[in-house]
Amino acid sequence: MCGICGIAGPAGTRGIVERMNDAIAHRGPDGCGIYEGDGILLGHRRLSIIDLTTGDQPMANEDGTIQVVFNGEIYNFQELRCDLEQRGHRFATKSDTEVLVHGYEEYGLSFLPKLDGIFACALWDNRRRRLLLVRDYFGVKPLHYHFDGRNLRFASEIKAILQDHAVPRRPDNQSLHYFLNLRYIPGEGTLFAGIKRLLAGHYLLYDGGCISIQKYYHLQPVNRGKQDDAFYIDGIRHYLKEAVRKQKISDVPVGVYLSGGLDSSALVAYMSEVADGPVRTFSMGFSEPTDELDDARVISDHFRTDHHEICLSPDPLQQFPEVIWHAEEPKENILQGFLLSRFASQHVKVCLGGLGGDELFAGYELHRYIYPLRGLHRYIPPFLVRKLLAPMSRGLFAIQNASGALCLDEYRRGLQMLLSLGDPERYYLILRNTWDYDLGAYGNVYHSRFPRQDLTKTHTFFDGYFSTPTPDVLDRVLWAEFHTKMQEDFLMNEDRTSMANGLEVRVPFLDRDLVRFAMSIPVDVKMKNGELKHLFRQAMAGVLPRHALEKKKWGFSFNPYYQFQKDLKTVAESILTRQRVEDRGVFNYDYLKRIMDHPPHPRLRWHYFFLWLAMGLEIWFQMFMDGDVSNPVFELAYYQQYQ
Repeated sequence: MCGICGIAGPAGTRGIVERMNDAIAHRGPDGCGIYEGDGILLGHRRLSIIDLTTGDQPMANEDGTIQVVFNGEIYNFQELRCDLEQRGHRFATKSDTEVLVHGYEEYGLSFLPKLDGIFACALWDNRRRRLLLVRDYFGVKPLHYHFDGRNLRFASEIKAILQDHAVPRRPDNQSLHYFLNLRYIPGEGTLFAGIKRLLAGHYLLYDGGCISIQKYYHLQPVNRGKQDDAFYIDGIRHYLKEAVRKQKISDVPVGVYLSGGLDSSALVAYMSEVADGPVRTFSMGFSEPTDELDDARVISDHFRTDHHEICLSPDPLQQFPEVIWHAEEPKENILQGFLLSRFASQHVKVCLGGLGGDELFAGYELHRYIYPLRGLHRYIPPFLVRKLLAPMSRGLFAIQNASGALCLDEYRRGLQMLLSLGDPERYYLILRNTWDYDLGAYGNVYHSRFPRQDLTKTHTFFDGYFSTPTPDVLDRVLWAEFHTKMQEDFLMNEDRTSMANGLEVRVPFLDRDLVRFAMSIPVDVKMKNGELKHLFRQAMAGVLPRHALEKKKWGFSFNPYYQFQKDLKTVAESILTRQRVEDRGVFNYDYLKRIMDHPPHPRLRWHYFFLWLAMGLEIWFQMFMDGDVSNPVFELAYYQQYQ
């Protein structure tokens, strides 16, 4: 696991790529390298996981005509290597990276679907004078790029691209709007105008000064027809155990993040079967009623792991600027992962994490709200939605908003959700706290100078996911979540928080074979009688102790109500001053002030999240738009003073 960067085109210089490499040194503290050719520079920072002695990058084929920089792991590299050696290729290292240059040399772009792993790479073909950028199937590893019409800049993290002073620093208002609605940015956009993500399962070719982007991997669930539960249970157990077996490959110690819930406990169970010794496990508490440390200890004791735990400090916002720097988005659900990664990195270089299980097997609380009413959507005619339910929803917002009672917002959202029956996309997005269906909400959130009239509504991004012929609404929700929130929120968080601390995190639930199998399971088998993860619980019966099977799910996140009373209110007040908010011209200060002055209330969860985002965005503006991107300031006190 590493960091990559580079420039293709006439504007690249070694000095720029050296700065780019320095900006992502945290991703690869074990070494660095640069390849410089005619019209191409490739940079690499190394975190040594496999082939500790001969795996340095950039790496080339036998005659040096193909060069690669690579971030990730290829789990089937040994099988690929055997095939390539039989075809006459000679390997100089034992690294998984080397299969990329020889595989491309042998098969061209058709080699990409043969890869089984998590990866982002840049490959320079000197014979064809073209650069290939690739991102893995499900977006586990990140890759960003900026193209100005002649020069292509790319990097694992945006801060590296910004080291080239020719790249303008401007916010992308549309992405900011998505972010404020969803608390993540779906698709290829970022908060930085002109800088994009390469989407999961896609490759980009820079050839002749032009770029083209193609999708090379299409997730296609296998249609096996309806099977009995035993068939699915056996499949889940087989594919998950095999994923853990594949992903434990490493020349350095491997641990597991353990919450005590179903997913992480399942990883510990199977890791205990395939590991050579006691599994190292890592847990975090929040000093809140929903702490899961006791649950994690039950699993640790059962499987006799080498267990480590840490409890969050009462003022975690002190680390918020540093986390924003690494995440490049001011996310409210990322601090805890950053601190857990920092703790785990003191003991291991690799951890397995449980992301993906909820998307595959219907494990989120919102699925419980979608499940019982999912059949009603098809019986409510569209004209009734347009002529009656939608106007009633708008009127409900207008009445509640005029009342000024913030604590009624949650009840109003619940009623609006019911009024969206017949429109499953709207039903889902209201559950995800999307607010821009109501025009009046723009006035609450945005400053009068902010160009809100140019914004596209959030639902337009999801229209394609909900226009499919799939009859079950929950199926559409799972598919949409897998391709949006999981990839550009949770996986992005996991990568940035771990790599900030020189730690590699792997995700067995996103093993390609397990995903294809899980996506072929009918949704009414995954969830029955309103029980989240019904089928997965059945599969883990006999594998896990009863405690894990019956444990209520808690998200790995702060409770915003408790956090507001700890330090969110005081820190927000010191950063979101009237003068600063007015000068920035993004947010409506009076609305922020109402939230900050309101007595703490558990029904103000959305408002506290919004306050957190607004505060974080002000730090983000100062750090990335106004500040020195080569010398970031991490002290919270700096942002509490008016600059």
